[in-house]
Amino acid sequence: MPPARTAGPAQPVQPMVASPPIGSMIPPTQSLSSATAASASSSRRPSPIYPQNHHRKYRTSPVKTTCSRSMSLERKVYKIVLTGGPCGGKTTAQVRLATFFENLGWKVFTVPETATILLGGRVKFSELDAQQSYIFQRDLLATMHQIENTFFNQASAIKDRNVLVICDRGCMDPSAYSSPEDWSQMLKDLHYEEFDLRCSRYDQIAHLVTAADGAEKYYTLANNATRSEGIGHAMELDKRTRSVWIGHPYMDIIDNKNTSNFDDKVNKLIQVVCDRTGIRSGDRLAKDSKKRKWLVEAVDWANFGKFEEFEIEHFYLLSDESNIQHRFRRRTQKGRSTFTLTSREYFKESGDSIETRMNVLTRDYNTYVNMKDKSRASIFKKRRCFMYGNMYFNMDIYSDPLPPQANGNHLIFLETYTTVPKGTPLPDGAMPPFLTIQKEITGESQYSMYSLSKYTKTANKNEFAGADKYKDD
Repeated sequence: MPPARTAGPAQPVQPMVASPPIGSMIPPTQSLSSATAASASSSRRPSPIYPQNHHRKYRTSPVKTTCSRSMSLERKVYKIVLTGGPCGGKTTAQVRLATFFENLGWKVFTVPETATILLGGRVKFSELDAQQSYIFQRDLLATMHQIENTFFNQASAIKDRNVLVICDRGCMDPSAYSSPEDWSQMLKDLHYEEFDLRCSRYDQIAHLVTAADGAEKYYTLANNATRSEGIGHAMELDKRTRSVWIGHPYMDIIDNKNTSNFDDKVNKLIQVVCDRTGIRSGDRLAKDSKKRKWLVEAVDWANFGKFEEFEIEHFYLLSDESNIQHRFRRRTQKGRSTFTLTSREYFKESGDSIETRMNVLTRDYNTYVNMKDKSRASIFKKRRCFMYGNMYFNMDIYSDPLPPQANGNHLIFLETYTTVPKGTPLPDGAMPPFLTIQKEITGESQYSMYSLSKYTKTANKNEFAGADKYKDD
């Protein structure tokens, strides 16, 4: 079987966000989902609550899809595990990977990390004896297995489009935290086969190397209340979690070498998943690719071609620190919404910013609305995501109520990522012919959402210090 490959160059790991940054005025977000660990007696005898059968294999039916030109005509259910050491960027990478594939028309399920759910219930390893630790790890594995099966069942029931299931860690990861003897006993108790868990349960394993290895300045414990590892311990855990997946036929290692920021690392992750699923991404994910943005003058709607459209609402949140910006997004399609909190921290010394994202619950929407920055209006727009040739584009159509600085104009912006430098025309035939471009606006601050949303007569004492450095939202 082919060896695991290392996806280089990947950017320094951006800190994961499991809760709002320190200094934020935002109340802590609740867990994305909940699960209850199975109760167990002090013995190691199998309990009737555990599944007695091996993992069920699902076959994809040859249902055709019209979601994207780059997709296979045969429906896919693709299951990937994101694993790695502490502060590898799994949480933020999961959100970004999900958004990328949703924009291509895939249905995406994100499976939460079971250990975080259970440890969030005030379990402390330091208080457990050997027997209690074994029971916890066994129950964690059983709970993880069942949670994943729930999402796998949902994925197999979808017949009209491709499905991506992204698991935050997989069923082999608990073995990295157990002795060989305990792991062997767990498999017997739960009637699992190691070969099935490692080699046939998932289509791909992506190991995100800890920031402690090659991106030390980004390593932090502040964004995960259950994390307590120092740099040396983090590197050891990273090696152990990597080793337990050796033997999977499609394992990719996303490291921190030759990188300058977290976006590079996420792009390399997306690239290896695109490679495995047969999606052409063009140069959007190249290391030296940059966002470019144009003001659209007219659209030939009748000849637009295939696209996925979403209704987007953005608003900014109050922060008690001028170097931290928070933005909330609601993204809706066919009456179904997802909610994302984006936090951006600006570093004055270097002039760069770190951006992290996390999914939040539907019920938290009103909480964040109450924390809205009253000096800025909400932004409403329709976003069309589409491919033209080998390039991937987003087109944002601003809708009523228009932002204050739009001056009554229904602005339309086109954006893409490309290695072609700013100010240089795209290659012949690359720009969609059904769009009439007025001018390029890459980096022009008056066209950023942050600028457009500003009420002229309303003051905010903590304007984001990095706004002039990060002009394109």
